Amino acid sequence: MSIADKLGTGSSFSQVPRGRSARGRAKAVAQGDAPAYELVRLRLDEVSPTPLNPRRNFGSDEELTRFGEELRQAQLAACVAVTRDAYLALWPTHESRIGSAHHVLVNGERRFRSAVHVGLEALDFVVRDDLAASREQFINHLLKENLDREDFDVIERARGVKELVDVCAEKSARGARSRAAEQLGRDRSWVTNQLSLLELPEELQVMLSANTLAERDGRYLARYLREHPGLDAAALLEHLKHAKLAAAKAKEQAALREGENADDGGLLSADNKPANPDHTAADTASSPSLLSADNKLAQSPSATAPETATRTSKDSAASASASSSPVPGPRHDHAPTASTGASPGAGGQTRRLSYDEAVDVVRSLHAKVDPDVFAQGARAWMRILQEHHPDEYAALLRELLPEQ
Repeated sequence: MSIADKLGTGSSFSQVPRGRSARGRAKAVAQGDAPAYELVRLRLDEVSPTPLNPRRNFGSDEELTRFGEELRQAQLAACVAVTRDAYLALWPTHESRIGSAHHVLVNGERRFRSAVHVGLEALDFVVRDDLAASREQFINHLLKENLDREDFDVIERARGVKELVDVCAEKSARGARSRAAEQLGRDRSWVTNQLSLLELPEELQVMLSANTLAERDGRYLARYLREHPGLDAAALLEHLKHAKLAAAKAKEQAALREGENADDGGLLSADNKPANPDHTAADTASSPSLLSADNKLAQSPSATAPETATRTSKDSAASASASSSPVPGPRHDHAPTASTGASPGAGGQTRRLSYDEAVDVVRSLHAKVDPDVFAQGARAWMRILQEHHPDEYAALLRELLPEQ
């Protein structure tokens, strides 16, 4: 009994694709039952990268080695190539650059270089001469693979876009950028912004490639350079520095104006009483217990009118006797960290918050006051920080307002 008889002829087994003869494949392609290309194994010494690839950085030796060893175990994606004849039909002047190679890469040059780096002899390829129907189509397919790659640096991408625009301009210079944008699925302004980066001084292009200069800043400097031609890299970077400082100052001033124009009626006084004199005793009685400056609870809403009157008379006498006493200075007696908090705890016990636990204090206030009052307090805090602790204020602004 044969192996086939032992395995049987189940539906799934019978559907395993069989290889076609050359004649059968030609017929299937003609009928549209099979694509005009298929997976083939090509020797790497018979393949050449295209000189048109804008990508220049394929990783360090260590990265190439790691990727090459992964390819030795399994190649999960095939490389894409065209035949020598199809390629030279588009770029006959490249014959000396591709040497005697039978095929030219379209996509997969990092896989190709990694495999060569670790000494592999062959890889899986898909040979698609249909991608070489025109120069424009070839560049478009070459560039599309790289556009959304995370490690494709800004200048490499811009050079690739320029190659596509130049090829589109061979038919007609008019509308070349629009045709390139349509090929890439982008708008014309995006293409224009990419090309503008190539007008920057070489030093700035290097910074863009190394990601030490943001692409956003590069586009801004390119626009400024068009308005002020002849500036070198140092002058452009100095202008960028002043522009960022001016923008940060404008944001700061806008924040201060917003705070000054807001209603200050909800700000807390030093003893946690509303600063607005229009607040009534009923408002104070209905508010929840708040932290006072000495970590004591504010007056409980259960206080009676006689108690309030007695306290008022005592306060008047104390005020009269204190008129000849020196005014006490600001309070700096921080409660110890181990102290209990200032909100009622289990069993009616009072828990005191430590002034050294800043986050706990702020969270307690946030839980006890209305949002608008809390926001007013935050603005007041920022103004005090700016006036008395400018370094800490600047550091906080950098944290809260990172570069967009």
